[in-house]
Amino acid sequence: MLTQHIIRTAVEAALAEDAPYGDITCETTIPADETGTASLTAREDGVMSGVDVFAAAFHAQNPAIEVTSAIADGERFHKGQSLATVAGPVRDLLTAERVALNFTQRMSGIAMMTAAFVAAVDAIYEGGFETRSGMHVARPRRYPRTRIVDTRKTTPGLRPFEKYAVVCGGGHNHRYGLSDAVMLKDNHLAALAARGIDLAGAILHVREQVGHTTHIEVEVDSLGQIPAVLEGGADTIMLDNFTLDDTRRGVELIAGRAIVEASGNMSLDRVAAVAATGVDVISVGALTHSVRSIDLGLDWQGR
Repeated sequence: MLTQHIIRTAVEAALAEDAPYGDITCETTIPADETGTASLTAREDGVMSGVDVFAAAFHAQNPAIEVTSAIADGERFHKGQSLATVAGPVRDLLTAERVALNFTQRMSGIAMMTAAFVAAVDAIYEGGFETRSGMHVARPRRYPRTRIVDTRKTTPGLRPFEKYAVVCGGGHNHRYGLSDAVMLKDNHLAALAARGIDLAGAILHVREQVGHTTHIEVEVDSLGQIPAVLEGGADTIMLDNFTLDDTRRGVELIAGRAIVEASGNMSLDRVAAVAATGVDVISVGALTHSVRSIDLGLDWQGR
């Protein structure tokens, strides 16, 4: 969760990194008593994320700076649109500018990419669950539409910001971290197998040790593993790098007895076809590890 404490701590650290001993450019060129106004302007279309973070960067530099937002997180904006204005001492405005933009540009880029994945999935349901472009569209069992979710492939230290941005783009969050849920992957299963514990037994072994509210997910890389995972009682089964045909077979085999997640090298070109197999969730690491920041700028308006 992106709290005010997390935001404040991160922007203060970023400001200290950027100007550890002050901003020598501003201090040698701008009078200490000069004030001014600037506008946050979109250089391209996008989806907003980070309104509070943008403001916090300026307030951490100088609480007297006035920040007025013209857009809310999750809203779309267009090239040339003014998204916010800032007013106050010019030295402080210019010192905080880059930190404020770095956060907001990246978060808006994540929101924009997420929105594109969500739109690609939503498009297959238009006109009902019929054949679309020669492709049968199956309904997911757990949700009205297949969900796009993020992963733990985030920038170290910035996970709360990046996962929040995914939600701004219409996506959902996977587990926040290792403490949130059990996720048995190939190496975990190999380690258990070395102790003589089979796949179904591994899940039961975990279930015996955790609380009843703890969610258990298991990653599989073949259809042959699914019966044992179902026998063990997994809550979610992740189909890792499955073909479309095998994904469809996996959904049919699981038959609603667990949440079905598809994962592995998910692209915008492929995601609609994967959703059409009827999986409940598609996890996309690219939302946070391969995103391009949206181009935003702070345009000077003078005194």
